[in-house]
Amino acid sequence: MNAPATLRRLRTASPGLLVFVALAACAVTLTIVATRGPTAPVGEDQQVQQIAAGLHCPVCKDLSVADSPAPLARQMRQEIVQKLRAGESPDQIRADFVAAYGDSVLMTPPKRGLAGAAHHLPLVVLALGLLVSSMVLRRWLRKPQSDPLAEESPPLSASQRRTLDAAVARLREEEPG
Repeated sequence: MNAPATLRRLRTASPGLLVFVALAACAVTLTIVATRGPTAPVGEDQQVQQIAAGLHCPVCKDLSVADSPAPLARQMRQEIVQKLRAGESPDQIRADFVAAYGDSVLMTPPKRGLAGAAHHLPLVVLALGLLVSSMVLRRWLRKPQSDPLAEESPPLSASQRRTLDAAVARLREEEPG
C-alpha cells in the first residue's frame, strides 16, 4: 500500500486523529527538551561561569555574579573557584551562598512554596489543556454525521400526495414569469 493513499484515507476518515497525533508529538518533544536540560560544563572556568550566572550579585541586584563588576562579585567568583577545587559540588556551593545571603541570591526561584507553584503551573496548564482537547476531540469524533437528504422519509399517502401536488401547482401559478 502506498503512503500517499494511506495518508489521504487517514485525512478523510478522521481529521481529528491527525490533530491528536500532532498534539501528542508536540507534547513528547516538549517533555524531552524540558527533562534533558542543559549539558554539563566541561572545564572549571565553565563551571564557575555557570554557577556564578545562577547567583544574583548582592551589591547590584539586577546583575548576576558572573556579569557584575562589583568587588563582592569578584570575591564570590574566587570563592566558587576555591570550593570547586576543594571538591564541592555546584549544588553545595549554591547552598552555601543561600545560607549566607538567603534565597534572594538565586537567579531562579527555589522550587518550593509559592515559587514552586509558579514553576509547576505551566505543566499543570499543559496537562489540563491536553485533557480538555482530548475530551473535545473524542466528543467531536463520536458525534454522528447525519445527512438529512440521505435519510429515508416514510412514503406519502394518496391524500398527502394530492395536497402536495395542489400546493406545488398554486406556487407555480403565483410565480411571476
